[in-house]
Amino acid sequence: MSTENTHNAPNNQLQKWRLILGGNHADGTDTQLSEELMQVDAALTALYEFERTKSFNYGNEKGTGGQEGSNPGIARWLGDIRKYFPVSVVNVMQNDALKHPELQKKMIFEPEILEKTEADVHLIATLMELGKLIPAKTKETARRVIQKVVDELMARLEQKTIATLNGALDKSARNRRPRYSEINWDATIRKNLKHYQHQYKTIIPEERIGYGRKSKKSVKDIILCIDQSGSMGSSVVYSGIFGAVMASLPNVKTRMVMFDTQVIDLTEDLKDPVDLLFGVQLGGGTDINRALAYCQELIAKPDDTILVLITDLYEGGNEQEMHRRAKEITDSGVQLICLLALNDEGCPAYDNNHAKEFAKNSIPVFACTPDLFPELMSAAIKKTDLKQWAGNHEVVLKG
Repeated sequence: MSTENTHNAPNNQLQKWRLILGGNHADGTDTQLSEELMQVDAALTALYEFERTKSFNYGNEKGTGGQEGSNPGIARWLGDIRKYFPVSVVNVMQNDALKHPELQKKMIFEPEILEKTEADVHLIATLMELGKLIPAKTKETARRVIQKVVDELMARLEQKTIATLNGALDKSARNRRPRYSEINWDATIRKNLKHYQHQYKTIIPEERIGYGRKSKKSVKDIILCIDQSGSMGSSVVYSGIFGAVMASLPNVKTRMVMFDTQVIDLTEDLKDPVDLLFGVQLGGGTDINRALAYCQELIAKPDDTILVLITDLYEGGNEQEMHRRAKEITDSGVQLICLLALNDEGCPAYDNNHAKEFAKNSIPVFACTPDLFPELMSAAIKKTDLKQWAGNHEVVLKG
């Protein structure tokens, strides 16, 4: 204890050992604590016995009837540790508490704790999972935390995504049968140098390349269809970032669809990824078939549409209909890609039987890291063989 808390300090070695050992029958101290030290002991026990008891009923609080947003036990515990311990110890105890996922979900309801918590993709996933349970006093802090992570991810991924996709779109839009006035002479000459005729000192332009057509219409329609069940948290975060970036590209029409047992179209929120992520609530079941049915209605140009389904394939809806619909979509000309995860952790648990069935229907199924996602989308835009692409990038296809 520091000098600022000397009135709470144990006055002998036995009391110190009693606090360290926790007062169980086997502690061997047979030492009684003062009322204040009993409160210190209770604060220590609530945290450091949590792993054993898996409960946090500090202050003998009764259940809150599902209103996790209030957390009176956590609020009282935070007040007591600030009362009984110096700031340095308080910080250590708070950090120790945040290492327990169950306690973290309770503690981040307190604005000052959330402000100090290390902000990353996993914290955002936790906030999305808690959703409407976040109390009003914490919402603004939660929004700032999400903004911080979004800014960091944008700095890491935005420019690479724009450059990679624009390059692929330019090639996709390139005019291979141009009129005379549309010919890109520099590109045409470079393309046909192998056909240079030494005798006539000229090039025979076997392939003419024109400038990309200037059009307000999209070159590609991209639909991101994301499973928002609890296990897909970090994938939802990255999908929101990539969706916002792709929505800013002039030659791409991007749609963002989230689903659990219901389907929600968040395309309008792509202009602000913070709003998008702040509005998502993770959890619930999974109905992939219903989500595919919704996406199917959005498809206007099958040959120029890429549908990225991000899910672990644990279907809670009609499994046969899911496979029938997925095959119907691919047979129409749509490039359907199934990502089991879009995160830095690699492939999660997934339904292997459904993955095999997708593979039989020529639907590539694999996990993808955020750093590789722009290249994946570039390959899809250029209609590269994605099985070959995955092999070249040491991505293991499933199924």
